[in-house]
Amino acid sequence: MKEKVKKAIIPAAGLGTRFLPATKALAKEMLPIVDTPTIQYIIQEAVDSGIEEILIITNSNKHAMENHFDRSYELEARLSESGKMEQVKMIQDIADMANIYYIRQKEPKGLGHAVLCAKSFIGDEPFAVLLGDDVVVNDAKPALKQLIDAYVYKEASVVGVQTVEHSEVDKYGIVSPSKSYQRECGGRLVKLNDMVEKPNVDEAPSDMAVLGRYVLTPKIFELLENQEKGAGGEIQLTDAIKRLMDIQAVYAYDFEGIRYDVGDKFGFIKATIDFALNRDDLKDEVQKYIESIVKGGK
Repeated sequence: MKEKVKKAIIPAAGLGTRFLPATKALAKEMLPIVDTPTIQYIIQEAVDSGIEEILIITNSNKHAMENHFDRSYELEARLSESGKMEQVKMIQDIADMANIYYIRQKEPKGLGHAVLCAKSFIGDEPFAVLLGDDVVVNDAKPALKQLIDAYVYKEASVVGVQTVEHSEVDKYGIVSPSKSYQRECGGRLVKLNDMVEKPNVDEAPSDMAVLGRYVLTPKIFELLENQEKGAGGEIQLTDAIKRLMDIQAVYAYDFEGIRYDVGDKFGFIKATIDFALNRDDLKDEVQKYIESIVKGGK
């Protein structure tokens, strides 16, 4: 019987220096796209993909995140007294999204080390990793669910990728497909033989960039435990996945969906505009404002 992917890890221990000064006292994962923290979109994707338990890797400055996904009885009471029952339900629903746990990454040793912190939580099960800098919108099937389906099909680790402009490959980790493997699932599923971090444009093995979604077998923990430091003097998840390819098949799935890099200021602004335009209570005003800018006014 194939094992169900029930658990997910969300590494959220980064300092968010690209968004200073806002992130001096506020976790970058709590920065809102319109009125919803970015990490809430990530957790919703996990829940919509069938994940039942989520471990968030944090640091000592992430209390606001834990409070956001907990009950707030004082706030609920005040809203109830004011007759704002719709808002009461909304904040209660946030606390009930999933079984969410937290563990601190005591030292900033890299993404690979952050994932290793979850070893006892995951146990001997396949699991998902979702990075908070990538928000993916797909109303038909969440990006993570696409990867989980590919894992069930192959019973092997799957890395989430999207095809990017060739001129942009030097900004990403790029996968190298196996030349002997025929693509499956409409050309979206490929077997891997390597991953290259930010290759030169003229040396990139493909245009498929790794974009913040993984489904991994627990074998990865054995490799992370003795993984040497890589780029930046940190333990890199990519390095361990490359070693995993030597002992298990690893695949890439070119997932469908609109992806926003909310770890980048322009990507964050794009997400805010698009999400606002998709809301009935905001789209008309936002559209009019954009049109006024285009016409040269404010």
